[in-house]
Amino acid sequence: MSGKPIKDMIISTMRNGPETLKELENAKKTGKDISLERGAVRRKVAQYHPPILHLTVSEIEPVSPIAKRIRLVSGDGYLPPFEAGQYINVFCEIDGVRTSRPYSLSSSAKQRAYYEITVAAVEQGFVSGHLLEHLKPGDRLEANGPAGVFRYQPVFHSKKSVFFGGGSGITPFVSMIRTALESGEDRDITLLYGSRTEELAMYHRELSVFADKHPNFHYTLVLSDEEKEGMEHGFIDAGRIRAHVPDLMDCTYYMCGPAVMMDFCRQALEELQIPGRAVRREVFGTRRDIWNEPGWPEGMTGEERFQIKVGEKTIEAKSGESVLTALERGGLRVNVCCRSGECSLCRVQLVSGKVFTAQGALLRYADELFGYIHSCKAYPIGDLELRF
Repeated sequence: MSGKPIKDMIISTMRNGPETLKELENAKKTGKDISLERGAVRRKVAQYHPPILHLTVSEIEPVSPIAKRIRLVSGDGYLPPFEAGQYINVFCEIDGVRTSRPYSLSSSAKQRAYYEITVAAVEQGFVSGHLLEHLKPGDRLEANGPAGVFRYQPVFHSKKSVFFGGGSGITPFVSMIRTALESGEDRDITLLYGSRTEELAMYHRELSVFADKHPNFHYTLVLSDEEKEGMEHGFIDAGRIRAHVPDLMDCTYYMCGPAVMMDFCRQALEELQIPGRAVRREVFGTRRDIWNEPGWPEGMTGEERFQIKVGEKTIEAKSGESVLTALERGGLRVNVCCRSGECSLCRVQLVSGKVFTAQGALLRYADELFGYIHSCKAYPIGDLELRF
């Protein structure tokens, strides 16, 4: 067998092959040695999209009676850039279960000294309770990201932005507002923020200060569970939107909050005949009372128990808990990022059985054709067999 490289043997059989080989040989002697840059593209991609972020908690501060902002610095001395509105997926291990949750970045995208996330208490929240009760400065966390498509796009979005935030759904808007106002961007922003009470409204003081200082930022807090002088009471409905947004058709609308609030705002925008192309949505997971979502099997309560078989292992699952959560509790690691049915990383193949797919799962035609489900949005309604 010839000692020549296979590449040279193939080239030599081509028309003008010998001449080409001579030119390549001369280029090696006189041209730039590109072998010195081997791996440069991979290193640059890893700089912007590292497989894992090593983070250290530097500060923790309450932003409401049930929420804290957590400031994170890099354990490696570098934080990749992000676009205002994106999130990171934070990993932690709780009682032997490794799991993760996506948290929107609330810090300005114009600085990268730290990331700031906001964690709000969730009833029976597996991760939020752990972070709020046990996390302290100096602790280390891992995350992936930044990721997400819920962000301002100046190329094709209107300069007039209308934000509808509800509860902890205010956090990506805090990042957008900080980024725009602190850097003097040419952008007019109207924020309608729905909260049960003034006390529970996160970042209310900072947002009020921004509204006082910046004429291009208009902020209204809408309280659903209490009436206070100088504040609006009720919900973000069509009438309220019309009152605060004079140029309805000349805006891009952004919504982020609980599923019920999102449905309410969507219906309001439809009533106002706002075209769908002008509306951007960020979904925070799936509603916790999934059994109240349209299409849920009649008669099922969310407490039914089923078996999930993966290879040689069988774990127990509850109908009211996502397949992803059941797998994590069972010690099975699934690649995951958004947990909202959009990124598709948590797809698994459904070999047998039936699931209820919650609203918001962006299943592709190929997923349906080959039996793949988004485990974060799929709920077992019978025994399952999965492959991944």
